[in-house]
Amino acid sequence: MQRPYRVVVAKPGLDGHDRGAKVIARYLRDAGFEVIYTGLHQTPEQVASTVVEEDADAVGLSLLSGAHMTLVPRIVDLLRQKGRGDVIVTCGGIIPDADIPKLKEAGVAEVFTPGAPLPGIADWLEHALDAREGPLAS
Repeated sequence: MQRPYRVVVAKPGLDGHDRGAKVIARYLRDAGFEVIYTGLHQTPEQVASTVVEEDADAVGLSLLSGAHMTLVPRIVDLLRQKGRGDVIVTCGGIIPDADIPKLKEAGVAEVFTPGAPLPGIADWLEHALDAREGPLAS
């Protein structure tokens, strides 16, 4: 990891189940990321504002409610409007396979579905952020 990256883990919408988001947040923290967990029932506006206020490098959106095709693109759009289109957006949870390409077209970098190994998520995020940062200065 080129530097300690800041990651917001958020639960947008009315979904009340956050165990998976907390597990991801804890794992990323233990892997060296700086993690900000927003808690439950966040609006897209709250999530985007947190990302901006915390100067986050990435945001992980956890959704189990089925509202991912509404909430996730809205968050991506808000980040772009706030000048933070550089933030790597990921999402996870119960996402039907047919929706994954649509989410990626909307600006999501990666979608992690149930059973995705925690080390794989952390490694993917680290490599994506390192690639965004560019080569290390000599």
